[in-house]
Amino acid sequence: MVVINTLSNALSTIYNNEMRRNKQAIIIPASKLIINVLRTMQKEGYVGEFEHIDDGRWGKIVVQLLGRINKCGSITPRYSMTYREMISLPDNIRRYLPSKEIGVIIVSTSKGVMTHKEAARQRLGGIVLGYVY
Repeated sequence: MVVINTLSNALSTIYNNEMRRNKQAIIIPASKLIINVLRTMQKEGYVGEFEHIDDGRWGKIVVQLLGRINKCGSITPRYSMTYREMISLPDNIRRYLPSKEIGVIIVSTSKGVMTHKEAARQRLGGIVLGYVY
C-alpha cells in the first residue's frame, strides 16, 4: 500500500462516507497529524467520537460521522500564512470556503493544529493543511 498524502486520503475517505450517509468511516493508515486534524474537526462539531486502533501495521482510525460535512479536503501545496493573512484570508485560500463565516481552514501552528479563527485569536501564523464546511 503506497499512500502519498495520508491527510488527503483521510479527508477524502471522510467526505466519501458522508456522501454515502454512512455512520462511520475507517481511515487507513493512521498518523498523529490525522488525529490532530480530527480533534480540531471534533471541536468544531463536524465529526463525532473517533478511536485509534493499533493493528501492528499502519493502524486504523474509526470516525463516527454526524452528517454535518458538506465538503472537506486537503490544500496542496501547503501554504504558509502569517497572522495578518489569517484575519483577511488571501484569495488563493478563500476559494476553498463558500462564504466568509461558513467553514474553517485547518492550520498547523507552533501551538498545534487549530482552525484559522483560533490561530488569528492567538496571533499565530502557520501552514495551511485543509478545509471543512
